Amino acid sequence: MTQAHSHTSHRDSGHHHGHGHGPHAGRHQDGDGDGGQAEILELDAEVLAEHLASITARLPLKAGPRRIVDLGCGTGAGTFALLERFPEAHVTAVDASAGHLQLLREKACARGVADRVRTVQADLDADDWPDLGTPELVWASASMHHMARPDRALRGVHRLLAPGGLFAVVELDGFPRFLPADAPEGRPGLEERVHRATDGFHAEHVPHRGADWGPMLTAAGFAVEDERTVAVDIAGDRGGTVGRYAHGTLRRIRGAVGEALAPEDLAALDALLDLDGEHSILRRDDLGVRTERTVWAARRP
Repeated sequence: MTQAHSHTSHRDSGHHHGHGHGPHAGRHQDGDGDGGQAEILELDAEVLAEHLASITARLPLKAGPRRIVDLGCGTGAGTFALLERFPEAHVTAVDASAGHLQLLREKACARGVADRVRTVQADLDADDWPDLGTPELVWASASMHHMARPDRALRGVHRLLAPGGLFAVVELDGFPRFLPADAPEGRPGLEERVHRATDGFHAEHVPHRGADWGPMLTAAGFAVEDERTVAVDIAGDRGGTVGRYAHGTLRRIRGAVGEALAPEDLAALDALLDLDGEHSILRRDDLGVRTERTVWAARRP
């Protein structure tokens, strides 16, 4: 097994991208409905497009897969990145949200790849999964940590994969950071305190976030062939997309952990989230996106 740390840095590009994968796919406890969640997934896809493309390009595949399953596909960022990377492949996109799958189908039609995509609505915590075929590649980006019984889900993937097939698990270390350390004025370090408040929430509701999936994959019968951590550092507003991404993400965090914040921090956070206020995060010109994703590539022997 090799382990690598790669760093990608992108400056303001002035244009948007159509691929990527959201940080909040699968089952959620911290949301404001499918609509708000879908918006975050779409913004994440735009901002982190090149990052996701680099992950798909480095998967240790012996041949281009023809059948792929995207578990916890969200609105399809990973699905479309995989379709682009593997032009001969068909993807079965699986998610619990009918709304996400509908949006994915609409995008597939708009991109002219509807004949290469099948959507399946399913709860992956259920005892029995629907028929997902026998894929050569299973992709799960930011979805495994939402499983109530990840050990059972991993065994399900092992049964699903064709012999010699690859399972790619992409997980995140938490929500992205957007603000400089000395921001905002009057409450420097606010973002780190907000993120610390999310730790207790996720320990209760999403206990597998940040887990080391290597031993669990091995226990499920996989041979882990690669593990790498990708640090993402994107600067520039990218036409305002980063600002909207930051606003949507912090709004969702505020809904989950607002009561755990000091009154002064809550007031400063609300000022950032006030779209019409003078301290709105959309008015800032010093935003970036800093996050890490870890990728495990595991083969079914």
